[in-house]
Amino acid sequence: MGLFNKIFKFLREPVETYRAEVMAGGSTFTPFSGNAYESDIYRAAIDAIARNAAKLKGKHIVYSKHNNKRLQGDHYLNRILQVRPNPYMTAYDLVYKLVTHYYLHNNAYAFLQKDDRGYLQAMYPLSPVNVEFVTDPTNEMYLRFLFSSGEQVTLHMSEVLILRRFYNSNDLLGDSNTAIMPALDLAHTQNEGLEESIKSNATIRGILKYNQVLSPEKLKEEKEAFIEDYLTVKNHGGIAALDSKAEYTPLNMQNTTIDDKQLESVKKKIYEYLGISESIVNSTYTEDEWAAFYESVIEPLSLQFSLELTDKLFTEREQAFGNTIIFESNRLQFASNDSKTNILKELVPLGLLTINQGLEILNLPPVEDGDKRLQTLNVVNSELVDQYQGGKSNEQQNNERN
Repeated sequence: MGLFNKIFKFLREPVETYRAEVMAGGSTFTPFSGNAYESDIYRAAIDAIARNAAKLKGKHIVYSKHNNKRLQGDHYLNRILQVRPNPYMTAYDLVYKLVTHYYLHNNAYAFLQKDDRGYLQAMYPLSPVNVEFVTDPTNEMYLRFLFSSGEQVTLHMSEVLILRRFYNSNDLLGDSNTAIMPALDLAHTQNEGLEESIKSNATIRGILKYNQVLSPEKLKEEKEAFIEDYLTVKNHGGIAALDSKAEYTPLNMQNTTIDDKQLESVKKKIYEYLGISESIVNSTYTEDEWAAFYESVIEPLSLQFSLELTDKLFTEREQAFGNTIIFESNRLQFASNDSKTNILKELVPLGLLTINQGLEILNLPPVEDGDKRLQTLNVVNSELVDQYQGGKSNEQQNNERN
C-alpha cells in the first residue's frame, strides 16, 4: 500500500459535489508557476522565516472560567502538536514545510486526520498541484486535491488546515506572487551577467594574423609560441617584436559590470516583500531587530495556526468551555543577558515569576521545588499592611460590628 493510500484509506468521497460559488475570484488554486524557490535570495529569506517559525510550540490548553487559570490540555493532542504530528516527520518539520508553502504559494494546506469521535490522530502537510473548492447538495464545503502522482482526494473543510497570505481578491484563496516576479527575474539576470562577465575574461583578447597560408597544425603551433613569448608574465618589458609575416591586433573588451547598489536594491526589494531584513537572513540581528521580526512575522503566523486549529479541532461547545490551541515560544530566550537580568530584577520581587521560570529565561535547567514564587516583603497584601501598621483587618472590623 502506497503512502497516499495509508494516509487517506478511511476517507469516503461525497456522493455529489458542485463547484463552489464565490463572490470574487475563482474557487480553484494552482501553485505559482514561477519557481521562486530557485532564487537563492528568495530561498534564503523563506528559510530564515520557516526555521524560526518552526520553533513555535503548539499547545492544547483549557482556560478555566472560574479562576482564569490556564490548565494543561490533553497530553496525546499535545504530543501530536509538539513532537510527532505524523509517523513521517517531527513537529518542526511540519511547521517548516507549511510556512515554506505559505510564502511560496500564499496558500498552505494540511490534512487533519481524525478518528470516529473527531479526535485528532495525525497532521499531514499537503503539496497539491490543484485544489478546487466544491459543495455538496447541503452546501457543505469540501476541497478536492489533485496531486502530481495523479491521485485525487476530496476532504471536508473541517479536515483541512488552511493558511492564506495576501488574502484580498479571492474569497477562498490568497493571491499569487506575480508582484515579486520582476524582482526575481532581475536578480536572475544579475547572476547571469556576473557569470558572463567572469567568463569573458577568458575569451579572445586579440587577433594574430599571418600573411601566409599555414596548415592548421602549424597555425596552432605559432599561436601557442606567440602566447608563450608575449602574453605571459615572462614578457617583463611588455613589448612584442613581430616581422612582416604576422600582425597582432588587440581587442579591448568593455565588460558591463553591476555595481553593489544595484545588487543590494534588488535584494532589499525581495526582503521587503517578505517583511524581513537582511540581518534576520544572515543571523546578525540585534535584540531590537529580532523583536521587530518576531512581532511582525512570527506572531502573525502563530496567530493563524492557533485560530485555524482551534476552530478545526474543537466544536463550538468545546471552545465555549475554554479549549484552545496556541502556538508560542519563549521570546525572552533571545534577549541579551542585560535585558534578562533587568527583567528578573523587576518581576521576581513582585512574585510574577517562579524560580524555574526565571531559570528558563536564563536557559538553565529547572530545580526541585522550583515552582515556588519569591516575593519581597515590600510588596504585600493591603490587609496585611494595615495589620503591620497597627490597623485592623476587614474581618476584624466586621466581627466588631457584629
